[in-house]
Order: sequence, then C-alpha cells, then structure tokens
Amino acid sequence: MDYQNKLVLAPMVRVGTLPFRLLAAEYGADITYGEEIIDHKMVKCERKVNEYIGCTDFVEKGTENVVFRTCYEERNRVIFQIGTSDAVRALTAAQIVCKDVAAIDVNMGCPKSFSISGGMGAALLNKPELIHDILTTLKRNLSCPVTCKIRLLKSSQDTVELARRIEKTGVSALAVHGRKVADRPRDPAKWSEIADVVSALSIPVIANGDVFDYGDFARIKAATVMVARGALWNASVFSPEGKVHWEEVKREYVRKSILWDNDIKSTKHTLKEMIMHYSCLELPEGKGVIKSENLADIAKLYGEERYYQFVNENRFSSNGS
Repeated sequence: MDYQNKLVLAPMVRVGTLPFRLLAAEYGADITYGEEIIDHKMVKCERKVNEYIGCTDFVEKGTENVVFRTCYEERNRVIFQIGTSDAVRALTAAQIVCKDVAAIDVNMGCPKSFSISGGMGAALLNKPELIHDILTTLKRNLSCPVTCKIRLLKSSQDTVELARRIEKTGVSALAVHGRKVADRPRDPAKWSEIADVVSALSIPVIANGDVFDYGDFARIKAATVMVARGALWNASVFSPEGKVHWEEVKREYVRKSILWDNDIKSTKHTLKEMIMHYSCLELPEGKGVIKSENLADIAKLYGEERYYQFVNENRFSSNGS
C-alpha cells in the first residue's frame, strides 16, 4: 500500500459506506476509509459472500445486520478503521476483515463522548503505552499495513513526540487531523502544526482538515491529503478536472446506494448532509428524504424508479430465482 502523494477520503460515521467510497474513488480518491467500526461490534461478526449484491458482508451473528460491506473493486484502496481501547480485541476484530481490505487503521482522534467514555478515539492520545500496545500487537500479527489517525495535542512539541513514538511501532503511515480535541469544525485547521509532524517523521503523514477544493491539495505542503466534509458536500472535490455540480454527484450517490443496497439510514443521513450544505431540509426534497422508509422511496423521490427496477430485476434473474 503506497501512501505517498495520495488523495484520501476520510472516515465519516454513517457516510463512509460502500456506495460513498466507490463514488469518491470514481472522482479520483486513491484511498477510501470506511466509517469507524467499534471492535466490540466487529468481533460478533462473520464473513459472508453476498452473491445477490455481488459484495462481501460482515454480518452480526444471529442477525441480518450488516456491520461492514465491501467489494472486490475496492480491495486495494479501502481502509478499515477500528475504534478500540484494547490490543487483543482490536486484533480479533482486524483478523476477521484484514484479508478483504487494503489496510487497518486505528481511530485515535474521535472527540465524541461515546468514544472517549469507552476509552477509545481521542482518549488514547493520553495513553502512549496503550497506543504502543495496540499498534505493535496489530503490526506483529497482521500481514496488511497498519496505520492510525490522531489529533493535535496541546503543543506542537507534544504532537511531534507522540507521532515519533507511533512511528517506532512500525506503522505504514500516520494521519493527523489539524485540530485539537476541544476544537470544533468551525475552528480553522492548524496546518503549520501538521507540517511540524511531516518534517519530524520519515513515514508518510496524511494531513486532514479544511480541504474543500481540488486547489487546496496543491497549497498544502503535506503530499498526502485527507478530505472529510469537503468530500461529503461534493465527492467530485477529488477530480483534477474540477467539481461537478452537486446535484449530479448526489444523483450518482443515489444510484450507487440502490446498486449496492445501502442501509437506508446511512443513505438518508448522507443525502440530508448534502442537502443541508446547499439548501435546507424544509423544502420538498428534504422533506421527501426524511419521509423515505426504504431505497424504493428514495428512487422515486429522485426519479430513479426505472434504475431501481432494472437493478432489482437483474439481481433476481442472475440468481436463478
């Protein structure tokens, strides 16, 4: 897995499912992170080849709940991100999925109370010994690359010190979000502090924060750049030809959600985020998304009934049913 000079889709909860990852890749993303999945959830899963959809599912045992869905097409670029606070449990979760993904990443930057109260995400930033334990355990026992994603610490010196300790575990790359735990998305990302980490390490550093246009990639000193909200609002941010109109991007997302039978909650959440950035949910489109109960409703709302019918009829006939 080569992390140098790449454009990367950031992990985003309820957004980074298979259709959105494929959409970002279509527009030019080289590496696509899935949404963070907690190790407790993943260890309860079993791998199932879904011939009906043409994908590989990791399904919670005893249920039909798909925790992670991937496909052969993204095998060499999809990163599986784990939320964990325990080395052994992280390894158990990673071993279930590692043969179907390009790399395993550990989330060490999520500031949400759910993560921190469970000792995961940004809670790990204050526990360098545990970070070392988790990363070295994964590195020793997995054949795929291992990486992690952190946030800035109180001082640039502290961030660099932690980054150097992480580098010594043998990880293939380190992603750095240019904000501190207490910062909000409206606070500007501190690119100079990411640059300090880049110059201190020999492994690739993936820089994350405030990338909204393709031109931003050239302005950033770090060679590998990760995009979150900029991609959510318009996945064609990765295209060197410039952005496609967001309505077109949104329609392509709807089609991919139908094709890959995406979870309706994930599809609705992603569409609502797109709509809220450019418009508002009080207009007919927003209300239509909120009311939708399944992908058939979404297809009807966006005038994709024929595509929905075509996909489902072809699935039906190709499976000999």
